[in-house]
Amino acid sequence: MKDSTRQPEATITIARIASGIGIGLVAGLAGTVVMTAAQMVEMQITGREPSDMPYKAVKKTFGFEANSEEDKELISTVTHFAYGSTWGIPRGLMAAFGTDGLVGTATHFGAVWGTEHAVLPAMEIMEPVTEWEPKAIAVDALFHAIYALAVGLAADALVDWSNGLYSKK
Repeated sequence: MKDSTRQPEATITIARIASGIGIGLVAGLAGTVVMTAAQMVEMQITGREPSDMPYKAVKKTFGFEANSEEDKELISTVTHFAYGSTWGIPRGLMAAFGTDGLVGTATHFGAVWGTEHAVLPAMEIMEPVTEWEPKAIAVDALFHAIYALAVGLAADALVDWSNGLYSKK
């Protein structure tokens, strides 16, 4: 005999997972747009060139070379937006399952920033953070905090909005 309460619980859980993934992708894209805008302002002020780190990661992972500087910039941009959008998924899932607000945003920031500083040096495409200048660490942390905050605000708002859709029925 089947437990009739398990089916609705499973359906609700699957719906929350699917919703969290979708919300996370949208929130991740929004956060990437906000982070990119902040970086563009900073580059205008400081004269810094755009990072080619996304291109280096793709090159190292997939083993191919860009045919031109324009292709290299395109690969970097697409990778940056794909990576940022995808990193929204865990935050969307956290929000969908109740880990929202400051706790969700701080956890997400730690995961995103920590992964950067673990994976990229391990791939030998970035120096370990222990070899960075303090200003570079602060700027990198600031941009990732801007990203995490924007993603968190978007994810939490989208979850609240979607929950409101169902409560009105």
